[in-house]
Amino acid sequence: MNPPLDLLIVGAGFSGLAMAIRARQAGFDRFLVLEKSAGIGGTWRENTYPGAGSDVPSFLYSLSFAQKPDWSHLFARQPEIEAYLKGLVAEHGLAPHLRLETQVHRASFDVAAGLWRVETDRGPFAARVLVGAMGALHHPALPRLPGLERFAGPAFHSARWDHACDLRAKRVGVIGTGASAVQFVPEIVGTVAHLTQFQRSAPWILPRGDRATGKRLRLLLRASPLRRLYRASLFWRREVAALLGFTRVSRITALAEMAARRHLAAAIADPNLRRKLTPDYRLGCKRVLLSDDYYPALARPDVSLVTAPIREVLPHGIVTEDGAEHPLDVLIFATGFSPGGSLLRTEVVGRGGVSLRQAWKDGADAFRGLSVAGFPNFFLLLGPNTGLGHNSVLLMAEAQVAHVLDALRRLRAHPGAVLEVRAQAQARFRSEVDARMKDSIWTRGGCGSWYLDRSGRNRTLWPGTVGDYVRGTRRLDREDYDLVETGG
Repeated sequence: MNPPLDLLIVGAGFSGLAMAIRARQAGFDRFLVLEKSAGIGGTWRENTYPGAGSDVPSFLYSLSFAQKPDWSHLFARQPEIEAYLKGLVAEHGLAPHLRLETQVHRASFDVAAGLWRVETDRGPFAARVLVGAMGALHHPALPRLPGLERFAGPAFHSARWDHACDLRAKRVGVIGTGASAVQFVPEIVGTVAHLTQFQRSAPWILPRGDRATGKRLRLLLRASPLRRLYRASLFWRREVAALLGFTRVSRITALAEMAARRHLAAAIADPNLRRKLTPDYRLGCKRVLLSDDYYPALARPDVSLVTAPIREVLPHGIVTEDGAEHPLDVLIFATGFSPGGSLLRTEVVGRGGVSLRQAWKDGADAFRGLSVAGFPNFFLLLGPNTGLGHNSVLLMAEAQVAHVLDALRRLRAHPGAVLEVRAQAQARFRSEVDARMKDSIWTRGGCGSWYLDRSGRNRTLWPGTVGDYVRGTRRLDREDYDLVETGG
């Protein structure tokens, strides 16, 4: 058994690395980061499909305390984001704290010792504080299609891109029209013989406005005050959208829909195709996508948009409900991810032998998306109701990291104690979120989405502004937690 640590972080993506850096800067050196993969990066290591990149501007989609002044594009591509994260590891001396290719099987809280005991395929670990930074969007969701197992050609999810598969002169079918499809479809058309896009519902798409940053901008942003000012302008441009009503059906909804329709009309001349690409729900109800080249890609003569539901998969194609057969050589799924990610695939057991799966049998729930009653000294990063539809989620993660650091300081001052969120604080937070969700765009916008659970409850997104969340999260309020001596 390794000696007990102050902190054990599971996951080496953006939030896990932010936690590690901030912990080290605060003087907590006895920590480790466990990562199941062979490298760091999380989402930005896993998703290597053509055109993969951020839909948040580069200078905002980076950590506030580790800003990069020379992003090559206004919206960074996957290789540059992954390189940025690897640079953080080197710059902040995290390599000795990383344990790669280490799969967590079980984590249980030892009440008598006041420790989390974690079982992995590389041996056991013990830590006073356990932080789950495993993310929610990296376990691909595959559709259940009759006959899929019969398909004779290559078939893969965008998050598991088969780079050995040569798409040249192939008839390619793409199932799904989410964020990944909007990015990779324009990259592969022109290479494939024909692309068939299967669409269940049309996404709202706004212009991305991406371009190379240019030497002048990069030179200006090397100056820290200008870089901070530019980042603040990017933040407030998006924050104002939430302040003006982006999170509910409002006047800003109608204005954004007008802009999206203009964007569609400018790219698609065919009225029939334009009709198929016009959403039948309000903008913001599902994830709003950004692209300048997806619509032009669909307007090509070697691309077909199919809106009829899929009936079955054949060895060499797909048959839709209208009886049409679509011959295909390759199938690519752009069907998103299973909500919950690795967290619900790992056995996490708190007080009284209650697992997180049991505690969440009616849906994921955590105080400020961070802590769960019955699970002392356990914190989540980017947990339930902390996702965003309008701004950089890294701002939420940084507020959560500050909250955990406050907890670590409190525990350092009380060596024999544990911190546990009060059940009433968690219930109050859930009630506040639910009340704000009643009139939100996600429940009133006329769509169904992965944001909602089976009961129609939104347990994914934050219903307010980033500023509102940060103010209530970055410090740990003693009224919300019990500090209990364990005698350990």
